[in-house]
Amino acid sequence: MATASKSAAASHVGKIRANNQDSGYAGAQLFVVADGMGGHAGGDVASAMAIKRIIETDKRYASAQDAEFALQSALLAANALIAETVFEHQELTGMGTTVSAILRVGNELAIAHIGDSRVYLVRDGELSQITADHTFVQRLVDSGRITAEEAAVHPRRSVLMRVLGDVDAAPEIDTTIMETRAGDRWMLCSDGLSSYVSDERILHVLTSTTDPDAAAHRLVKESLDQGAPDNVTVVIVNIDESTDSSSSPPIVVGSAAAPLSFEAETARRPLRLPTLLLHPLRPSPPEDAHFEPESEEYFDELIAEDRKRARNRRIAWLVAIGLAAIALIVALVLAYQWTQTRYYVGADGSSVAIFRGVQADVGPLALSSVHRTTPVRLDDLPTYTRQTVENTINAGSLADAEDIIERLSSVSNQ
Repeated sequence: MATASKSAAASHVGKIRANNQDSGYAGAQLFVVADGMGGHAGGDVASAMAIKRIIETDKRYASAQDAEFALQSALLAANALIAETVFEHQELTGMGTTVSAILRVGNELAIAHIGDSRVYLVRDGELSQITADHTFVQRLVDSGRITAEEAAVHPRRSVLMRVLGDVDAAPEIDTTIMETRAGDRWMLCSDGLSSYVSDERILHVLTSTTDPDAAAHRLVKESLDQGAPDNVTVVIVNIDESTDSSSSPPIVVGSAAAPLSFEAETARRPLRLPTLLLHPLRPSPPEDAHFEPESEEYFDELIAEDRKRARNRRIAWLVAIGLAAIALIVALVLAYQWTQTRYYVGADGSSVAIFRGVQADVGPLALSSVHRTTPVRLDDLPTYTRQTVENTINAGSLADAEDIIERLSSVSNQ
């Protein structure tokens, strides 16, 4: 039976954030990631409070069902604690946090989840996302309105539909129980990783780096290498068949590792020049994730707004395409008109003629035509002169072309 685990946790403030609003915990049986929201108003406070309350469940349970109930109760208790703190500290209004947690009982795991932090499982060389994001764009994906690729760049991708906070006294928390076995590797992470590092890269790191601590720090580095403006937190758990029931010493990272502080930070870390040079595509701080109550009325409003935005985007593209088409047509017309100011002398059957235009065709459109057929005959010209005419003689103007005809006429009469 899979009874032992080796775990690690790592967290980083990111390239641009002034403070770390993430918190992570890797303990004996419990593993948690929380991603705070609310900007400097208290995202770090919310995630730290949630972690500190949920840590109380890190103990042995008689069954996975008991562990599942304990996790759910702990998340609800954390929600109430955050709401009470906001009531006492009005400057923290709007703070909240996501939570993804797993609690191991023998060869089973109880999982609790709310928000857009994630739980992944690597088994037999394959990566599976176990939790579903509680975001507006995920609702759009689930309903078939947009694709996962479109969700990644959607303007409302930061809108959370469910979090722990001071809005909902009884938020809906996803819980489940899953079997685990030797060789499994579980990973919990904030969206600072999943939003910037592809599943392929995550799988590569998790399958190529055996040590959980090295893997966690390598994943954080992968995110930083992509610009990672957001906080990044990773917790990794290895499941093996060891009969030793001891585990790694508990690890707390992120804001939960520091004493709680209710003072709003006013200073932002200055944006360093190397950040702009190395990551020009993400030079500015990302928008803070924000929470909107998960109600059908609000969801319908967002859908209507999203459709309006998509319609306006289509109209803008059509207008741009139309303007580009008009510009192309105007350019073609002007180019054709210019060609009709050019002249050259060439052969028209057995006679010498003056042509208007240039010696080229665009598809079925000829860019030259006979302006005047002259009485000069090709057979009357010397061999070299005849070949020159057949190869055409460019003229700067109609007058130049007439002068060329006069010279050819004099040659033919000799």
